Amino acid sequence: MDVLMSYSFRVVLMGTSLLAIVAALVGSINVYKNQSLIGDAMGHSSFFGIVLAFILIKERNPLFLLFGAMFAAGICFYLVNFANKNSKIGADANMAISLSGLFGLGLVLKSYIQANPSYQKTSQAGLNNYIFGQAAYLMEADVKVIFIALLICLCIFLLFFEDFKAYIFDKNFSMMIGVNTKLLDYLILFMTILVIGVGIKAVGVILISSFLIIPTVSASKFARSYEGLLAISSIFALLAAFVGTFISTAYKGFSTGPSIIIAASLIGFVSFVYAIRKGK
Repeated sequence: MDVLMSYSFRVVLMGTSLLAIVAALVGSINVYKNQSLIGDAMGHSSFFGIVLAFILIKERNPLFLLFGAMFAAGICFYLVNFANKNSKIGADANMAISLSGLFGLGLVLKSYIQANPSYQKTSQAGLNNYIFGQAAYLMEADVKVIFIALLICLCIFLLFFEDFKAYIFDKNFSMMIGVNTKLLDYLILFMTILVIGVGIKAVGVILISSFLIIPTVSASKFARSYEGLLAISSIFALLAAFVGTFISTAYKGFSTGPSIIIAASLIGFVSFVYAIRKGK
């Protein structure tokens, strides 16, 4: 009970819970449009943007690091799209090239600033936390940023909900009935980049894609409609956020981000077992 009443636990739980909801919403579109792997590529690539932003401003300002992460994620999406249109290499290979290239570049730049005397007086220790996440260090300001991201994505969902449903069902059909699919593509890209940007501090660049994918895949075994999918995936994501945050707070040595993903994976495993037993 002491854990549940502690201030730090409540702040971290609030941040991870808000992130869970917005990730479940945006992830539902990515999964059903077969774009789940692009989130993984963009997540890894965002580390390059974080380190680049640190090099430019020489301080760990969360807002500038957020913009850096979103910038790098956008570059990754553009490179993958460009390669898909202008090469005969498969989309998965293009994503792997962009992912490894930009993430590797981020690691190279990280090594550079560690060895560069001009950065010795700046605090750079927290940059490594963005790789695997460090939700334990979430502050009220971080929670507010995640809340704003959730509000933005909710507004977009409410304004274009019927269009999104048609778009997910069949892109060509949605174009025939007058849906602006180009606008939806940009909105989905924006929301994905936004979620990655605000979520990497909590779960890290390596695991953020799991937060986008696992709740939706798990919920798909139970949901009978898109609305039901959104509700169930949000519940699963919230449950994983609570379990992971509680375990990492109650037991020293457990990182919050990985604990949340493990909890989400266990929920996913149970969902698959249930689906197999029910013949789904």
